[in-house]
Amino acid sequence: MSCPVTCAAWVRCGVAKETPDKVQLCEEELNRLIEEAQDRLGDGADGSDEGQMAYDMNVALPGRAKSSHKNEDLSDDELDEYDLENYDEEEYRGDIKLGDSLAALAVYGSNDHDPYITLKTTDQYEQEDFLIKPSDNLVLCGRADKDYCSLEVHVYNHEENSFYVHHDIILPAYPLSLEWLNFDPSPDSAVGNYVAVGNMTPVIDIWDLDIVESLEPVFSLGGQKEKKKKKKGKKSLSSEGTVKGHTDAVLDLSWNKQSRNVLASASADSTVILWDMSVGKPAASLMLHTDKVQTVQFHPFETQTLISGSYDKSAVLYDCRNPQDNHRMWRFSGQVERVTWNHFSPCNFLASTEDGFVYCLDARSDKPLFTLKAHDEEVSGLQLSSQIKGCLVTSSADKYVKIWDILGDRPSLIHSRNMKMGVLFCAACCPDFPFVFAFGGEREGLRVWDISKISAVNEVFGNRERLVLASANSVACSSMAGSSSNDSETAMES
Repeated sequence: MSCPVTCAAWVRCGVAKETPDKVQLCEEELNRLIEEAQDRLGDGADGSDEGQMAYDMNVALPGRAKSSHKNEDLSDDELDEYDLENYDEEEYRGDIKLGDSLAALAVYGSNDHDPYITLKTTDQYEQEDFLIKPSDNLVLCGRADKDYCSLEVHVYNHEENSFYVHHDIILPAYPLSLEWLNFDPSPDSAVGNYVAVGNMTPVIDIWDLDIVESLEPVFSLGGQKEKKKKKKGKKSLSSEGTVKGHTDAVLDLSWNKQSRNVLASASADSTVILWDMSVGKPAASLMLHTDKVQTVQFHPFETQTLISGSYDKSAVLYDCRNPQDNHRMWRFSGQVERVTWNHFSPCNFLASTEDGFVYCLDARSDKPLFTLKAHDEEVSGLQLSSQIKGCLVTSSADKYVKIWDILGDRPSLIHSRNMKMGVLFCAACCPDFPFVFAFGGEREGLRVWDISKISAVNEVFGNRERLVLASANSVACSSMAGSSSNDSETAMES
């Protein structure tokens, strides 16, 4: 049975630790984790086991009873033909015994002494795969199996054309969204390598990607125990109210690259929460939507600007300094699936809907710059190339990935492909290689596709001007310094 990939994210080259740390648990820590897991399971697991046992008793036992009756009905004549009484007595025909046939075989004490084994040990190759090179990207994906959910960390090397699973992390619930971030709340660390995971619970878990075999997150935002308290006072909260967290599943996440301690989360409880990760608490709750908030994204250069999309068929643009009074809203033909800012035109953003449309809007205007009927079903993936202006890639529940040229606000289809992955759930563009995209669907796992190998893509985008990105270290330093939005725009346009 295939495991659906529900969400995906990239980590830039040079960010991950070359040799990840391994967790070493003492007996006390292991016992504590086991007790916490048992507490989380609670009485629900016992009830479900009892129900399943009762169901098995009611269904399986009658079946076995029927089959036993059938066996009793077999006559002695029918059993005689199998000669079951002499089943263990075999006639000796003078064949060579097994012991005699193996007597002439040479047995070596170890692989080092066996001349037929040329690869004496695989430790060297395993060690090489464990190390992460400066030219390696990490590709993260959330997988949902029948019995468990996990976060898989893949290593992708574009130059060597290698792609493999480095390690995985068992997740407590069905994963819905991933967001990479480098903020470390501990005072001793400047930058880190973390991923925030939103799932079917109200809790957001932050995991350290430089640690393998980890059993618990570095820290979590929100808590399930306060769910009932939050429901009572939810409607009376203002945008600056003192809230505890979400009360339903976390559907999307967005990290503020300028104000590194801020994380935005969109939830099925119809709210967007701005988290201050330095203290692990909500800083504000935005409640302008009337239905599930499915997508959220911070502006790539303006610290205070945020956009969200909802099941209520609207997208809201916030000024987070005063979101209740300073906001703008747009209405669409269907539920909003994805929103993304155009980093080549900082005033423009794209929104996709459940009925297959993609809209391009100017944040200063009410009317869309263009409306595109991109797919037959919901557009679940909406990604602009990290460096190629006008290159848009969409994925959909109709099983297709499409590549568009939207330069000049006149979209044209360049290429379309059925990915043979069933319904597509997510898409993500590599930050270092502008033609490399990752896709997740209901089967075939995570797939990485270099679209530059398509001749039509090369003809349109091959000679187009590229946005030159800074190295990972300089990006970390600039984000820590808190460079202004005006400086960022000037650097991008030059």
